Amino acid sequence: MLFAALCTDNHGALQIRLDTRPTHVAYLDDLNARGILKVAGPFLGDDGKPNGSLVIIEAETKEAATAIFAEDPYAKAGLFASVEVKAWNWVFNKPE
Repeated sequence: MLFAALCTDNHGALQIRLDTRPTHVAYLDDLNARGILKVAGPFLGDDGKPNGSLVIIEAETKEAATAIFAEDPYAKAGLFASVEVKAWNWVFNKPE
């Protein structure tokens, strides 16, 4: 099953994002290598700077997905003001 994490950064937390990015990318690379990560990238504000994230993974349950998202270095560093985890159905342009 697929799950999306819609993450909103804390106001003024851009430096946390920049400082934590290398370990965040390494974490996502590991999820990708294990076939868990499907899609990921930042939301951008009107100023073009990142202000949140969208991460879509495959997991057995919402609880398992939530646990995976909680281990992301961004989450551990306190970057996010909120994280909403939702089941997601990939309908269009799904890679085979």
